[in-house]
Amino acid sequence: MTYLETVNWMFSQLPMYQKQGQTAFKKDLSNTINLANHLNNPQHKFKSLHVAGTNGKGSSSHLLASVLQEAGYKVGLYTSPHLKDFRERIKINGKEVSKQFVIDFIEENKSFFEDNSLSFFEMTVGMAFDYFAKQKVDFAVIEVGLGGRLDSTNIITPEVSLITNIGLDHVQFLGDTLSLIASEKAGIIKSNIPVVISETQPETQDVFNAFAEKNSSPIYFADQLITKTFTTDLKGSYQSKNIKGVVQTVNLLNKKGYKISEDNIVNGLLYSVKNTGLKGRWQTLNTAPKVICDTAHNKEGLTLAMQQLSQEKYSNLHVVFGVVNDKDLVSILPLLPKHATYYFCKPNVPRGLDASVLMQSFLDNGFIGKPYASVEDAYNTALNTASVDDVIYIGGSTFVVAEVV
Repeated sequence: MTYLETVNWMFSQLPMYQKQGQTAFKKDLSNTINLANHLNNPQHKFKSLHVAGTNGKGSSSHLLASVLQEAGYKVGLYTSPHLKDFRERIKINGKEVSKQFVIDFIEENKSFFEDNSLSFFEMTVGMAFDYFAKQKVDFAVIEVGLGGRLDSTNIITPEVSLITNIGLDHVQFLGDTLSLIASEKAGIIKSNIPVVISETQPETQDVFNAFAEKNSSPIYFADQLITKTFTTDLKGSYQSKNIKGVVQTVNLLNKKGYKISEDNIVNGLLYSVKNTGLKGRWQTLNTAPKVICDTAHNKEGLTLAMQQLSQEKYSNLHVVFGVVNDKDLVSILPLLPKHATYYFCKPNVPRGLDASVLMQSFLDNGFIGKPYASVEDAYNTALNTASVDDVIYIGGSTFVVAEVV
């Protein structure tokens, strides 16, 4: 198979949460354990860091990888979802896995995948671990896909576990309260392995303390410990919370005997985009008019993104907005600015919410806007309508951002 044929097979033959939703979610690690055994347990052949959370885990993973790269380590980075190309999920020192490795891995293991009905996510995790082991990385920064306790990545034994913000997202899988969701995220806490919590939240603090005590795991609330201010090239004032978790994690690595200097931390935070190739986090795509995209898609993430947007200066605000069909619009509508013109669109995935349905929810709540046939159509209309001193914000879903970036 060609690379395109291989990726198409992965997408079409196996269930994938990002495409399908709840039907693709498997509450079981047995498939991943079987696959790891089939691959001779590659996850044991490199040091790792495990990153979970509702918001900030992607940014934190990239920041950690960048700092470790600055310290001279060969660093694998596994994240999800991708924006443009599947290979964005698996990188070493910012370079994406080769197309040939993806082809070969699938061809060599395809019968195993089919015989064991592996999900897209399970075999992708296996691919990442196999690649990192074969390339002999010093570290792999592993981002949780969904939840923590039963996520396919949760077969690693990391040097440090990092949990970022906890918010109400994926409630159909993880629970409908912050404490229930925190319990799922806390599932990455391993026996005697230190855990860092980026942000102290009253609803989740006791949950994390209880899990840490049960596992004899030292626990560190980074926002109570890190007082120094650092700068990052990841835009958005909300990155300050992620930075504290990252810096505390690095401090614990140094306690374990690794060599990561203050300069490595400063430069790693400052050059994370260059070092890792991260896209879609408060990314500026155009200057006149200014076009900003951000992958924030739930209440907590959009709260922070809208706070950042409120600091922008403009004559008029245009918002290109689309969501998936299981999005809780009731929780996010109050966060969004009503003094804007909205361009409603449906992301090009089966779970995308019809633009007309989305528009009606907004119009019923006092917003102004029109539906468009595609993300591209919505964006182009906004571009042609906006003046040079306007701002266009693109968001609501990772998939919307992916079609524009």
